[in-house]
Amino acid sequence: MDIGIDLGTANTVIYVKGKGIVLREPSVVAADSKNYDVIAVGIDAKNMTGRTPENVEVIRPLKNGVITNVFITTSMLGGFIKKSVKRSLFSRHKMIICVPSCSTEVEKNAAEDVLEGLFARQSYILAEPLAAALGAGIDIKNTVGTMILDIGGGTSETAVISSGDIVVSDSVKTGGDAFDSAIEEYVKKKYHLTIGQSTAEDIKIKIGSAYPSSKKESSLTVTGRNEKGLSSEIKISSSDIREALAKTLEAIAESVKRVLENTPPELSADILDNGIIITGGGALLDGIDLYISNKTSLPVRVADTPLDCVALGAGKFCEL
Repeated sequence: MDIGIDLGTANTVIYVKGKGIVLREPSVVAADSKNYDVIAVGIDAKNMTGRTPENVEVIRPLKNGVITNVFITTSMLGGFIKKSVKRSLFSRHKMIICVPSCSTEVEKNAAEDVLEGLFARQSYILAEPLAAALGAGIDIKNTVGTMILDIGGGTSETAVISSGDIVVSDSVKTGGDAFDSAIEEYVKKKYHLTIGQSTAEDIKIKIGSAYPSSKKESSLTVTGRNEKGLSSEIKISSSDIREALAKTLEAIAESVKRVLENTPPELSADILDNGIIITGGGALLDGIDLYISNKTSLPVRVADTPLDCVALGAGKFCEL
């Protein structure tokens, strides 16, 4: 059985051949802080954040798209795979795991160690932009140049793809997590209110905006802790979030510009015609396509299923 894995900083998505996407869960593990025995994975572990006894630690085993703990990552994926396929087939899977295109050999080796720990029958490492392009329905073997911007939880990667490979790429350690942190810092600085990461993420999802749109500006009442340590409420708007995210979005836009500057002229003409495709969780930020288009003067579109593109592409890679 073929399994494609989008092992993301924030979320893991698993594709099984013949079934499609079978799992989407947070890349989170709850483990015993002494011996690291796994207690829960995914959404069950995330729901334990801030609610565990001293002997239980909630861990995110990836940072900026990189595996920081091979043992915990292997345990987490093992738990996800058990949820996704029959245990009796466990040792006969062909697995493809996706990593950032900028990954070092050490980081790729960590991914290979995880696959070895899962007893994969065959294993492959695939660059995320290639997987994202495949998942977005692009024929990557075509000589026509395609530009992908994949905004994940920990990293944002821009790549120009042609003839089955990455021609030029750039990566910044900025993504959905950085968006959340920027919102936390903004609320604390402007409104003197301390909020948690989960609240910042909720704000981003509900009223987050990268670019002014024709929609009516929205607002949200947020509860946090004021400077006196007491519970307090404020009302925050979409324009506030655009201001909060300005620096992180600019870093992504500059990365896209660097790729455009280094793209061969022949492929630049293709991109001028076909534009940029955005994938990843960051593609769901309202107005992100308009923002990137405004910064590059190119047509930009969000993939149909941006959250699933990398995992779908990993699955399609099995069939190439």
